Amino acid sequence: MNMEKLNELRNRAYKTAREHGFHDEELSNEHLLCLVISELMEAIEADRKGKYFPIDEIEEYNNLQKDKFCIPVFKNYIKDTVEDELADVVIRLLDLAGLRDIDLSALQEPLFDKFNINPEFISWKFQLKEMSFTERIFFLCSIFSSGEGIEDIVRSAILTIFLNADILGIDLLWHIDQKMKYNELRPAMHGKKY
Repeated sequence: MNMEKLNELRNRAYKTAREHGFHDEELSNEHLLCLVISELMEAIEADRKGKYFPIDEIEEYNNLQKDKFCIPVFKNYIKDTVEDELADVVIRLLDLAGLRDIDLSALQEPLFDKFNINPEFISWKFQLKEMSFTERIFFLCSIFSSGEGIEDIVRSAILTIFLNADILGIDLLWHIDQKMKYNELRPAMHGKKY
């Protein structure tokens, strides 16, 4: 994963959120992390329903979109899938990183040392591969309440989501890009209170 790309995505997510009114009011880290958790619960619901993006449709989607984003195609193929919800998780974390000026170029696996994960498993799939989807999501939620600083929490959570996506065979960067395009076209606050 290109860490500088993550800083670019951080800037884009934060800019979009700011332009859509999500930062008109000062909110605590806990509030913002709770919204990340809400996206994780949506990913669990999508998994429970077996709602995954049909990988064989990616080429068709790319052919349809060319250089223009197509909302109906996004809604028919991607919206509310596990991939879409995991992209939402990362986008919320990227936005928080932008809001708190967290440099994501320092993102690396040794951050997990702070969360007592056996070092022999700190490969790109370490212990997560042995867990179920819901157990991986629970593990991620435990990072939010670890007592670590917000920088380490955000970095570790982003890394965990990318590891989870890798386990599932998901091209998460592609899905993040699609969701960001969709979000850029949505109304202020995406029609929500917060």
